[in-house]
Amino acid sequence: MSKLSILKELWDFLKIRKKWWLLPIVFVLVLLGALVMLTQGSAVAPFVYTLF
Repeated sequence: MSKLSILKELWDFLKIRKKWWLLPIVFVLVLLGALVMLTQGSAVAPFVYTLF
């Protein structure tokens, strides 16, 4: 399964089931995941981990 198909399935689920309140939660989780991935090998990583 590709990443785009997972996003398409999530979008279809939100659209069909009318679960629009899940969209901000998914958005924040994606942003946090991207932040952790981008700072994994940098000197900023210890400062990011103190936020959590």
